[in-house]
Amino acid sequence: MDRARKIILVVFFMIVGLRAEQVEIVADSFFADENKQVTEFIGNVYIKKGSYDELRAAKVVVNFDKNRQPIKYTATTNANFKVFMREKHYTGKGDVLTYEPNKEIYTITGNGHLKEIDTDKNVYGEKITIDQKNGTYNVGSGSKQPVKFIFHTEEKKK
Repeated sequence: MDRARKIILVVFFMIVGLRAEQVEIVADSFFADENKQVTEFIGNVYIKKGSYDELRAAKVVVNFDKNRQPIKYTATTNANFKVFMREKHYTGKGDVLTYEPNKEIYTITGNGHLKEIDTDKNVYGEKITIDQKNGTYNVGSGSKQPVKFIFHTEEKKK
């Protein structure tokens, strides 16, 4: 992607005001429909918000409200992310990743995996919902696989 196209995308998202932090989106192609209030980024999509948060996917659709504020991000195909929430670093991946900024809810659907980096805690499930405001996690299983939670413990010496 050439520099001019990248600058246009950065300026576009600075204008629509994505939550006070700078958001940079790079992709192979860009499509916007102002009537439907939706924007699509296709091919090698990379989104960076602030100093840490990142999202990568083959396709990301951003839905906006009438004030041009983002209300939902939907990432598909090879979707994965890293995010800093509640003083902890996480990575995650799944078939579909959604983020609703007003509600501060992340949802991973299909082959979901969420990892807390600092403690090496891992959660696997068909649907993982992270409510950032309330600090809650809800993990559901599919008909084929159970929910899996993996963590390490330290044994106390006597």
